[in-house]
Amino acid sequence: MSKQELITKLPPEPHEAMINRFGKEGAFIPGNDKNNPWVPFGDMAAIKHLAFDVRNNSAANILWVKGGGMIGTHKHRGVVSAVTLEGSWGYHEYDWVARPGDFVYELPGTAHTLYSDDPNGMKALFWLNGAIEFYDENANFDFTADVFWFIDHYVSYCEANDIEINKDMFI
Repeated sequence: MSKQELITKLPPEPHEAMINRFGKEGAFIPGNDKNNPWVPFGDMAAIKHLAFDVRNNSAANILWVKGGGMIGTHKHRGVVSAVTLEGSWGYHEYDWVARPGDFVYELPGTAHTLYSDDPNGMKALFWLNGAIEFYDENANFDFTADVFWFIDHYVSYCEANDIEINKDMFI
């Protein structure tokens, strides 16, 4: 039996009519740079946005920190998880360095300063839940990045650069 035949023989969900009428099955988000740009984040980093879930205040993205770059000190108000894709990175406050394939999770209330001294930089896939509070070099509050900040970051860049907004990113 083929996979498609198996799927059609599965018993229906109790609310299948409503799911079929209003639900979203999922989406494909292309990773190419033309349709899904790297949006600058400071001088030494960029973000490739992948998904925005306003119901849960969560977002998925790939963070690229160029060699010798750093992301300012920040505090998480929700759980964050990451998988390193390329290069290496760490937090100045911890004694580990993440390399390709490594998994990192961060709990609410943790604060740290991300860096990459890898000459090729780093890229990591992040799933962010809740707000992230950023602070300047004197520990003064700078700004909050939540799902709405990430949406504005993406949409503003696309509009300014005449790039079509991928509505499939919005869960």
